Amino acid sequence: EHLRQLKRYNVGEDCPVFDGLYQFCKCYTGGSIGGAVKLNKGQNDVVINWAGGLHHAKRSEASGFCYVNDIVLAILELAKYHRRILYIDIDIHHGDGVEEAFYTTDRVMTVSFHKFGDYFPGTGGLEDIGYDKGKLYSLNCPLKDGIDDESYEQLFKPIMTKVMERYDPDAIVFQSGADSLSGDRLGCFNLSIKGHAECLKFMTTFGKPMLVLGGGGYTIRNVARCWAYETGCLLNVDLEDNLPQNDYIEYFGPEYRLHFTPSNMENQNEREYLEKVRNKILQNLQLIEPAPNVPFHNVPSDALELDERPDADLLDDDERGEGGAGDEKKKLWAGEVDGSYGEGEKPNRNVSDIEPSKRSSRNKTNGVEENGAG
Repeated sequence: EHLRQLKRYNVGEDCPVFDGLYQFCKCYTGGSIGGAVKLNKGQNDVVINWAGGLHHAKRSEASGFCYVNDIVLAILELAKYHRRILYIDIDIHHGDGVEEAFYTTDRVMTVSFHKFGDYFPGTGGLEDIGYDKGKLYSLNCPLKDGIDDESYEQLFKPIMTKVMERYDPDAIVFQSGADSLSGDRLGCFNLSIKGHAECLKFMTTFGKPMLVLGGGGYTIRNVARCWAYETGCLLNVDLEDNLPQNDYIEYFGPEYRLHFTPSNMENQNEREYLEKVRNKILQNLQLIEPAPNVPFHNVPSDALELDERPDADLLDDDERGEGGAGDEKKKLWAGEVDGSYGEGEKPNRNVSDIEPSKRSSRNKTNGVEENGAG
């Protein structure tokens, strides 16, 4: 029976079982959903979850090292408050799980730049554009081996400029898979870290709420370099190229630098091919109805009721105080406690036991809380 269940949900080959798997899935998925909640509440304009971005998982099966599709769940959370959500994927693999989830709706537009051909997952052709109400709202940019910064930018910027013009999303989810970098163990693109990050920086110029997620990446030192640099870009912090001394510095030798030089591999993406792809996608975008108007009804409650108290680890001794935040277990959200329970303790699952300030008894209509204050 156990083996049958593993086979049914595609667990065991490219999605192996390991100790702590359930906790791992809860952690990265909760991070993405929690980030969406923060964007919904206007607490942040950009949220980062580098542990998320597992874009291959489907509704009923794991796939491609992805167990739970945190991206889809985060987009569903964003859709409670935002009429139109744009999903962008620059992982080298096609974001098939996300595209499949929203293939028949115009509430979400998916745009994927990926290696196409005899390559996992084998989907994401130029002709795959969505179905029914979602027709023309799935955009795929199939690429060949060796694409470099210049060629990538010549596709990305004009396509995304037209997407923002025609679709005008209310929020953006950006999957920043690092396996599209030069030298990745499973990849075959030739992007530098700066070229990769330029896509992310470009999307921040539109001023939309944005959830930034990780994804693939199999040359670990370059994944760390890339996401550190992109975190700096999002925070407007310039990082020095010389890496500071740290416990992992030996993995970054012999250069010990933040950036690396891409290889001299051949770019198989001919100019004529790239123009064909770009022109076809721009033509499809011209056919969609600008900014579809979606009426809002009662807004469902948030998936996670986040604890907004400061993290005790970030407080000074004076701020923490005796009996303060540092002396109690840190709640992740109502009903959840980080850590094991002592003898006789049980997690709080009774809504009536949760303090009133943590419960929402206010109706939300059209994204506005009706609490008597207007």
